[in-house]
Amino acid sequence: MALLHTRGLLATPRLAAAATRASSWWSHVEMGPPDPILGVTEAFKRDTNSKKMNLGVGAYRDDNGKPYVLNCVRKAEAMIASKKMDKEYLPIGGLADFTRASAELALGENSEVLKSGRYVTVQGISGTGSLRIGASFLQRFFKSSRDVYLPKPSWGNHTPIFRDAGLQLQAYRYYDPKTCSLDFSGAMDDISKIPEKSIILLHACAHNPTGVDPRQEQWKEIAALVKKRNLLVYFDMAYQGFASGDINRDAWAVRYFIDQGINVLISQSYAKNMGLYGERAGAFTMICSNAEEAKRVESQLKILIRPMYSNPPMNGARIASIILNTPDIRKEWLVEVKGMADRIISMRTQLVSNLKKEGSSHNWQHITDQIGMFCFTGLKPEQVEKLIKEFSIYLTKDGRISVAGVTSGNVGYLAHAIHQVTK
Repeated sequence: MALLHTRGLLATPRLAAAATRASSWWSHVEMGPPDPILGVTEAFKRDTNSKKMNLGVGAYRDDNGKPYVLNCVRKAEAMIASKKMDKEYLPIGGLADFTRASAELALGENSEVLKSGRYVTVQGISGTGSLRIGASFLQRFFKSSRDVYLPKPSWGNHTPIFRDAGLQLQAYRYYDPKTCSLDFSGAMDDISKIPEKSIILLHACAHNPTGVDPRQEQWKEIAALVKKRNLLVYFDMAYQGFASGDINRDAWAVRYFIDQGINVLISQSYAKNMGLYGERAGAFTMICSNAEEAKRVESQLKILIRPMYSNPPMNGARIASIILNTPDIRKEWLVEVKGMADRIISMRTQLVSNLKKEGSSHNWQHITDQIGMFCFTGLKPEQVEKLIKEFSIYLTKDGRISVAGVTSGNVGYLAHAIHQVTK
């Protein structure tokens, strides 16, 4: 073996390599914690049980447990292919037909905001990227406060999105684990104490991760309090149409707040309601006081976007644009998205029904009261551990399940397992 001479000392190549590693610029970088959702999926993949279930994945599955591509998406893709479109850069703000249609979807085709032009919509990289555009704008231009108030609990990505944009995170009560429902009195009490001219984040529908939404009369009370406190509202709307099956019902809260004179920010995603997960199609909208203000805001949004990613990807935006702007394909999409929502709602009903058949004496009404892809079951960590170890049913420790992972073929097995760990 050849010997190396280092500062008068003889060293083997192995020792020299060790010395190099010790002086690495990145030796101080620690191993990051594993993603809780991806960890569930990895454990699921290793399991050899034929009855295993993955209830952690946040993507829609059909009743055979398979990924589902909408027919309207296939039609839009065929139209794109037939037109032999180029692959030139999109403008910084994205595909104009897509952003216009996204604003109309969120606000409603008869919206006064649309008619007056006092809004700006830019294309974002799905919901996460759209939220980050807004967070970066707030960090730079919101002069009153750097505090953003998130519901507790909130979607796991909300924290790093706003924190890494330079905003300060606060929380308000939202979910009551004792009843597995909305802590309305707690939320109202906390919101009433938020300093004026602060930022509050609200989920437009299908609250992630709890599946708990306010009723319309509760939304009205929240809106009145928010207006009284002069808070800036940031709506995360990732599930429009996918929650109830009705795009207008799912956008009701956003439109009501605007009707009450509350200027809002809106993040949209087409991952869930069009199944465009990997296409990363999303939009960010700001409501302004007038059209002139909207133009100024748009100019600054473009300045923010330019160094982030220069301009957004086009394929997902083209697909969504064709679906939204082609009447017969849009009609088919509305049927398909309702079908997806109805399957989720049906699985909730069937799960509760099967739990009753198992003889469970617990009140499981919260499963059907909640809405959207996710459900906070109320299961405790030790019960979740039993589900995983004894039944190969994988979910996160907080008891959240993705109802999309439940099918007609496994709902009975799931109910049996839940009964066994809760009786």
